[in-house]
Amino acid sequence: MFAVIKTGGKQYRVRENDVIEVELLDGAAGEPVVFEEVLMAGKEGTVEIGAPGLKKKVEGKILAQVKGPKLVIQKFRRRKNSKTRTGHRQRLTQVRITAIKDA
Repeated sequence: MFAVIKTGGKQYRVRENDVIEVELLDGAAGEPVVFEEVLMAGKEGTVEIGAPGLKKKVEGKILAQVKGPKLVIQKFRRRKNSKTRTGHRQRLTQVRITAIKDA
């Protein structure tokens, strides 16, 4: 069984025991988390699509709070002797999906 959940402005297709990295969620490692915005769910051959959502929930467990890869932002203006270089690392939460249930 799979589900499509929405969190942090993004959508993720998940199955049980999947490990996903989502935008930063409150909580420490080991705490449970529940995603209530389920947009689609299905099994082999059948699919339920919500308009806008389904009455299901996806449960997970926080594994760790991590940082994503470093992104380098570089700006350069030719003939102006002007250049800047900065970086950014997005804070992420690793979550293991434990169950997909009816609400």
